[in-house]
Amino acid sequence: MNYHFITIEGNIGSGKTTLAHILSKHFNARLVLEQFADNPFLPKFYENPGQNAFPLELFFMAERYKQLKELVHTSDLFQSLTISDYLFTKCLLFAKVNLPEQEFRLYQKLFDIINTQLVQPDILIYLHAPVSRLQQNIRKRNRSYEQGIADDYLFRIQEAYTNYIRQHNIKTIFIDVSNADFLGNSAHLQVILDALEKDLDEGQHYFTLP
Repeated sequence: MNYHFITIEGNIGSGKTTLAHILSKHFNARLVLEQFADNPFLPKFYENPGQNAFPLELFFMAERYKQLKELVHTSDLFQSLTISDYLFTKCLLFAKVNLPEQEFRLYQKLFDIINTQLVQPDILIYLHAPVSRLQQNIRKRNRSYEQGIADDYLFRIQEAYTNYIRQHNIKTIFIDVSNADFLGNSAHLQVILDALEKDLDEGQHYFTLP
């Protein structure tokens, strides 16, 4: 496999972290996981989005930057592959959905300065699921502050991701995970592994789970 930095993305509840754990174990890769639980504004945001969106997004951007910046300065002699369960650009995608126009423009200026300093992934694995499945997964993992997430919010996040991927033509493995079971069905995982072995061009490449 020719990749050194793989990023997994998808909407809330799509299974990013689960797949990141599985792939990092399979490849003996360094694992970078988003520390969302450390954001003190997250529960407050779901209670009052208008008041807490800007500090929420600033905190996320600072924490993600701190994590990913370390990849530029560190190397692991025993692990030549890094797998992350988030794309730094998600900062901008969520901010676009959550912030009013003036705040978003300020946020975007900060993002543009920071983004140029980070290592970009070689390939993106995007997990797509219908909102009904996302809601099932959200209920199943039972984080109290997530239980009131509206379908409309998930639709808007989904749209932000898919528009970004189409417009920027980044190398993407696009997988419908409506019925995915990467932990229990080895054939589902094998689709990912086979896709990573292929010599893919830039742009989206769609794969179907059996």
